[in-house]
This record gives sequence, C-alpha cells and structure tokens, in this order.
Amino acid sequence: MIKPIRIVEVKSEIGAGTRGSSMGIDAIKIAALDFGSPFFKKFKATEIPTENHLLLEPVVHDYAKRIKGIYSLNERIAKEIQKTLKREEIPIVLAGDHSSALGTISGIRMAYPEKRLGVIWIDAHADMHSPYTTPSGNMHGMPIAGILGEDNKERQQNKPDDETIEYWEKLKNLGGITPKIQYNDLVFIALRDFEPPEEALIKNNKVRVFNLPEIRKKAVERIAIEALNYLDHCDLIYVSFDVDSMDSRISSGTGTPVPNGITEKEAGNLIYYIMRSKKICCFEMVEINPTLDRENLMAENAFEILQKATNQLSHDF
Repeated sequence: MIKPIRIVEVKSEIGAGTRGSSMGIDAIKIAALDFGSPFFKKFKATEIPTENHLLLEPVVHDYAKRIKGIYSLNERIAKEIQKTLKREEIPIVLAGDHSSALGTISGIRMAYPEKRLGVIWIDAHADMHSPYTTPSGNMHGMPIAGILGEDNKERQQNKPDDETIEYWEKLKNLGGITPKIQYNDLVFIALRDFEPPEEALIKNNKVRVFNLPEIRKKAVERIAIEALNYLDHCDLIYVSFDVDSMDSRISSGTGTPVPNGITEKEAGNLIYYIMRSKKICCFEMVEINPTLDRENLMAENAFEILQKATNQLSHDF
C-alpha cells in the first residue's frame, strides 16, 4: 500500500543568522509554477504557525538566540508530524532554517516510541553545537546535538544563563524522549564545514561521514546504498536535505553556502536512490533563501530534487 504524502510547511527563520529563508517555500512554489507543474495541487498541505515576530525583538539569550520561540515552534512541528504519521501519511517537510528538524525528529519518535530511527543528514554542516559550544548562538546549528541529547561540555566555550539551559533541556526532552537517536543511527553526507567541538564529537563517537572525495570515488548510487546499509539496524529512516550540501557555485541562494559540495545532479540522484528504501518515513528540505539568489535558481534546483523524493514515495504523482 502506498501511503499518501502530506506537505508540512514551516516558514520559520528564527534559528538562522541571515534573513530570508522563511520565503524559501514560496520560492519553491514559484519554481513549480514556472515549470508548469501541478505539484502543490497534488498533495494536501499543513502550514505550521511560526514565531517570526521575534525577529523584531531584541535577542535575550546570546548562546541560543530566540530559544523560547524555537521551543514553541518545534513543539508545534512535533505534534503535527506525530498526527501526520498516525494518519498513515508520509510527511514532506519544507522549512526555512534547519532548527525545524528537532521538531520533525521529535514528532517521528512520538509517533513511534518503540522504533529505532535512523537519520541521513545531507548538509555541509554538522549542526552539532549546543549553547555551551556555539560560536554564533544561531539555533539552526544545534538540531543534531538536540536529538542526541548532547551538551558537549568537554568542549565548553560559553556560559549560558539559567533560562537558556532550562529551554535547552526542554528541547532535548521534546516528546518525553531523550536521546532520540544514538550516534550510530546517524549518517552525514557532503559534510565539510564544522568547528573543533563538533569535530571532536564526530571522531570520538565514530560517526559515519561520506565526504566529497568518497562521493566522487564511489558515485552517489553507491553512497546511497552504503548509507542505507549502515542504518540497516534502524526500523525507520528520516532524510534531511539542506540545500547548502550543494556546491556554493550552485547554492548561492542559501544563508551559509560552502564550496566543494555536490552538484545539483548528484543531489538529485542521491535523493532518488535513498528514497527508494521502504524504511523512509519522512523527508525534510531546508535553508532555501531567495533573497540571496539570482533568478530563483536555488528554488528551481530544490524543486527538481523535491520531485525526485516524492516520485519515489508516491506512484500517484
């Protein structure tokens, strides 16, 4: 039986340091219109209310900016993802900044508390900082630490205030489950930009990383197979695709572009092969920022990748 797809829209950017990613979803919709595609008419959609009004307020918590809003937003996302999965639908999450992933993963675990979840994180960045290690305070750099329940105090650089710590603990425990995954339930693909505190976690916990030289040596079909095989012990797999996984020559339409990434063709093929797994329960795409782009190129590339993901999940499309 093919489960129906539901698009979950999260037009939030309060976790990012650069403005504009809240407009990424509309940019994808414009790309679909330009291609003459009925994509967004095909699937039911739910839009999550945001906390973007906080962008007009002063930053109170330096080491976890807008953490109260991040918590409220992710709580909403988690409940919606849980409901979507319980309705036997597959959520495709289109979000602004990557902090939304904490809510998405929490919702999957809330829906399936007894099942083991694998995470394929396709991103230039590790997003493994905590309020104790973050150099920026931007919370889109923290979702992986949050789902791992990882403070990384061994590499502590900051002294967060009591309220920041309180909300960080609430985020880690979202859905009443912490940690949500173990280190060997995590795979990074196209990772290449991270700080020493994150590097220490990756090395010490032997996290599986498919970097660009390995991708080029083996080709993306083999990488997809190896990533899925590595997570074979997991019951379910969630795939998160940050558009900055692509090379900065392609990915100017994102807040933190990084050179030496995968091409848009490699990204599309990678998603195509990964999404063929019957264990895929959710796909998330994030960090498209049309204010930094030219001629909506990033959203057009992202839309083509999004189509490849949904084509594997739904024969009706």
